[in-house]
Amino acid sequence: MIDEFAKATLHGRLRRDRTALLWKLDGLSEYDARRPLTATGTNLLGLVKHVSGVEARYFGEVFGRPSPQQLPRWQDHDGSDLWAAEDETRDQIVASYQRTWEHSDATIDALALDAPGHVPWWPGPHADTNLFAVLVHVLGETNRHAGHADILREGVDGRTGMRPEHETGIDEEARAAYRAKIERAAASATSTTA
Repeated sequence: MIDEFAKATLHGRLRRDRTALLWKLDGLSEYDARRPLTATGTNLLGLVKHVSGVEARYFGEVFGRPSPQQLPRWQDHDGSDLWAAEDETRDQIVASYQRTWEHSDATIDALALDAPGHVPWWPGPHADTNLFAVLVHVLGETNRHAGHADILREGVDGRTGMRPEHETGIDEEARAAYRAKIERAAASATSTTA
């Protein structure tokens, strides 16, 4: 009973976070979806591409159920899975991610939480694992990158929220006042602890 509940809960949260990550692309120009937004080049479409490859490998190769679609190389650590090349369209990357969901969901549905898997890129004894550990790991990865996307999108146009129904209009004056309040607290704490 608890296994069914745990699996349904983790899988439901993975689905939620996948949708949240994709939502961060809504309404953006092609340039804003692709452009580097940090000193290391992190960008919104690259996050989607990266998470797609991660999920495909964990719910595919790890359980002997390779993805039916060709995956970008990622073990070379060349960063090519973290940004969209000129010949890759947003639609292609999003569609690839959604096909990955279908394959991952089939793996999750087909296997028990204690189903054995092998992660060759994990060190030592941790390489032999199970669906529960992989599901927790991929949920953490997806959630982490969806959080990155939240911050990046806020920097592009101020849009915040996890889902469209959480989004409210942007009150620039209220945001500025709130930010100023936090800035005053930070400055005050610095002067009293120095």
